[in-house]
Amino acid sequence: MAVSPHEPSPAPTTRDLRAEVRALLSWRRILNRLRAVLRSAVVTFVVLTATLWLMPGVASADIVDTLGLVLLVAGVGAVLRPLLLVGIVALGGWGAMLLGVVAQITVIVVALELDPAERISGLPSLVLAAILAVVFAAVIDWMLDSGSDDTFVKEAKRLMRGVRRRQARQAGGPFLTLRRSRPGTDPGLLMLQFDGLSEHVLRWAIRAGNLPTLGHWLRSGGHTMVGWHTGLPATTPASQAGILHGASRQVPAFRWFEKETGKLMVTSRPRDAAVIEPRLSDGRGLLRDGGVSIGNAFSGDAAVALLTVSHAALPGRSARGWAAFMASPYGFTRALVLGVGEVLTELHQARLQRRRNMQPRVSRSGKFLALRPASMLLRDVNISLIAEQMARGAPSIYCDLVDYDEVAHHAGPARPESMRQLESLDRMLGVLERLAPEAARRYHIVVLSDHGQSQGATFRQRYSETLDNVVKRLSTDAVDAPDTPAEEDAPVVAPLLVVSSGNLSLLYLTRFPHRLSRAEIDEAYPKLVPGLVAHPGIGLVVVRDEDGPVALGTAGRHRLSDGTVEGTDPLLPYGPHARADLRRHQESAHVGDLVLISSVDPVTEEVAAFEELVGSHGGLGGWQTDAVLVHPSRWPIGRTELNGPDAVHRQLVEWLDMLGLRSQPIAVDELEAESSSPRLSRAHDG
Repeated sequence: MAVSPHEPSPAPTTRDLRAEVRALLSWRRILNRLRAVLRSAVVTFVVLTATLWLMPGVASADIVDTLGLVLLVAGVGAVLRPLLLVGIVALGGWGAMLLGVVAQITVIVVALELDPAERISGLPSLVLAAILAVVFAAVIDWMLDSGSDDTFVKEAKRLMRGVRRRQARQAGGPFLTLRRSRPGTDPGLLMLQFDGLSEHVLRWAIRAGNLPTLGHWLRSGGHTMVGWHTGLPATTPASQAGILHGASRQVPAFRWFEKETGKLMVTSRPRDAAVIEPRLSDGRGLLRDGGVSIGNAFSGDAAVALLTVSHAALPGRSARGWAAFMASPYGFTRALVLGVGEVLTELHQARLQRRRNMQPRVSRSGKFLALRPASMLLRDVNISLIAEQMARGAPSIYCDLVDYDEVAHHAGPARPESMRQLESLDRMLGVLERLAPEAARRYHIVVLSDHGQSQGATFRQRYSETLDNVVKRLSTDAVDAPDTPAEEDAPVVAPLLVVSSGNLSLLYLTRFPHRLSRAEIDEAYPKLVPGLVAHPGIGLVVVRDEDGPVALGTAGRHRLSDGTVEGTDPLLPYGPHARADLRRHQESAHVGDLVLISSVDPVTEEVAAFEELVGSHGGLGGWQTDAVLVHPSRWPIGRTELNGPDAVHRQLVEWLDMLGLRSQPIAVDELEAESSSPRLSRAHDG
């Protein structure tokens, strides 16, 4: 009979204890431990020798004295690190980050202060030497581990074993045991989102042999890959509103304006995401019943939400994965040091693009220099948090990994820099495979993306002006509009507000409290719609006409309600789903008075983003709406085509039901009924 992850393990018998002692004293385990101790000693010796050599005023170090200092560092670390870990766990959040760095420096400072040779004196010199030693240690460990995740895996396994031992004690098990917890047998579902990865890029990378873990899963027949269509908007918040809550129509873009309140909503802002989530949630999200959300925009009604935008807070005391990562010499401190290397790498790669005159390209300076190392740090933190939750036996876990998306925005979705980030994510899948024996459940892994990316020179690069400037130029002959905003206490905003997300832009006439028709827009701004339709950088202008929403192009129009086309169909360059995507988008909450989609090259499928991004998503055109889902091959797909994030939500819910991880399963017809109409916010529902 399988042991539940939350039930105490049976008391060990004498035979079991003998087996555990034999395993503990096996030659292989002893050899591995000796190898680890030897490596640590050699690294510490090299680090201390280099540090003492670089410190001004320090005489050349005697080898015997330095060996003694190595032993001193090991002894101080053995005493102080457990105490500092207790403090890090108690602090949580930002305090854990700060104390995590201080912990590594403190160990070296205390060891140097106790050094009988007294080669360094004075607190400033001691701190400087400790910082140098920590930096050298991080660099040397990285060089020794290059191409391998062995050290990271060992640290994660140590964390998981500690979590499971603690759970066993809390459940009535023995306080001290030599036994290792057995692998869990109850099923669990781990869902990993590779942000911004299109089906085309993933298939190409696997065929090229660049993703050995995913490639093995697919070639061995254990997993299979299917594409799914994201629809409009092709953004992370809209996709996650659908995947996690089944309510994608509440999110019309990455950012939008709400006339009722006069507020500009930006989903990456925690205060806005916190306002949006209650509109999505009905208490039956994907991660209800004890699920965990890690690094997402919304929680999916998870019992535990870590680094989730709508629950803006760093992990607290209960998240030992956070504390362990911050306390470990191979965690936060190492990530900070290697982050500097990421910045230098980014500067070099950007320079190569300029020297080779690679087109299209955008500036890769400014905040992106901070985003790139931050995404690497976030990836390692997320894997540590996942490892902890696997050890706790969380029934379902959903985590968003953003590395690829961040780099692809500025480098291009298929450029070498972006592919290296994708390869690093594939390595993380291998890490999780190696951690599986330590988990309290037998986890099945599903890998999916939320959208793809499309490449292209930006709108400003092509036409030497931004979309905002185009709109201003076309609205110079405006007829007077109402002077009062939607609410008297609302902040003052521009009469014509352009809100862009990739190559999608929502245009609002903010002084009108309702959504306007074509006739009303023409009355206020006679040149606006004709001018936008005629612009070569704008492929579609969607506006409400007397017969419903209509998509306007330079040589024709397409009535979305019944598919009537006059002239040349403007939807042809955008694929077979364009009409359904636009019609569904018109039903979204807070959609603009005008919806603009950039032009798309019919040969290269390049788009012209309204933001300064060479790889973009949000609208239609190219690969941005082509997402991917990789799942165990034996699992059935309940529908012939996964169209939209709400459909992916229903599929994942069916798999959770199949695994027995969903209490009070929702009938499929009920799920279909929920998705057939846009969900209103609780405030609107009353």
